[in-house]
Amino acid sequence: MTVMRVIDPGALTLVQDLGRPGLASLGVSASGAFDRTAHRLANRLVGNDEGAATLEHLLGGLRLALPAGAWIAVTGAGGAVRLVDTEGRARVVEPHTATVVDSPAELQLGPLTSGARATIAVRGGLAVPLVLGSRSRDTLAALGPAPLTAGEVLPVGPSPATPVPPADLVPVDPPTSGVVELAVRPGPRREWFTAAAWQQLLTEEWRASARSDRTGVRLEGAVLARTREFTEVELPSEGMLRGSIQVSPDGAPTVLGPDHPVTGGYPVIAVVVDAAFDRLAQVRPGQPVRLRLATGRR
Repeated sequence: MTVMRVIDPGALTLVQDLGRPGLASLGVSASGAFDRTAHRLANRLVGNDEGAATLEHLLGGLRLALPAGAWIAVTGAGGAVRLVDTEGRARVVEPHTATVVDSPAELQLGPLTSGARATIAVRGGLAVPLVLGSRSRDTLAALGPAPLTAGEVLPVGPSPATPVPPADLVPVDPPTSGVVELAVRPGPRREWFTAAAWQQLLTEEWRASARSDRTGVRLEGAVLARTREFTEVELPSEGMLRGSIQVSPDGAPTVLGPDHPVTGGYPVIAVVVDAAFDRLAQVRPGQPVRLRLATGRR
């Protein structure tokens, strides 16, 4: 069996696939890749099924020992990526490109300079054990493979029967280092908040808190006030979805991520549309975020 070895996991590296949809009634969130677009693209580049397990790496510093003949692709956040062979010779790994490892080498990801999360796919996918039908790590429920540690060995599945697809250029815009715009629609508890709070939600330049993770991205800025009618009202727990924007009692909004709890007791003022959700994965601590009202069906 082909394997790759973790030399340094960096800040945080998780195994992810497309998650565990359909288990919310059992108290299990879908979880899965935060940036699903980057995950699917990385797999397509090396000829995998889009649901094959990849690595989701946060902020940089990852180092992996790869065997000769492995095909890899790195998508998502941008930064310096290179392969260093046993003789110390280095070559650059271009983003959004399938790259073959000619001889045993170390894959090195430097600090990520645009975006927060890089996706690394290897041809054959990561063959870690399935848990409830998925290889994803759910950080809130502690389901699936634990975060990577130095010295860990990861099995790689058999190569697909189809060849690596030819792709000279994949036009992908890198994550912005400026303002991230997210389209939203009114949530089920919109009426709990004042008209001024709704306008603040859509006009404020929010900042992503350093207290953000895969469970949710907390936004810092204005205090969103409830109407007098709902000031002292407690909401029974109700079902939650990724992208729901909950407002805590201190008036701060949090956009729920892929590892969100399946129920919650804070009112949801708005919901990030699914087509915009992947951008949330690339928001760095302190980065400005603007929410705008979605138009059309997407």
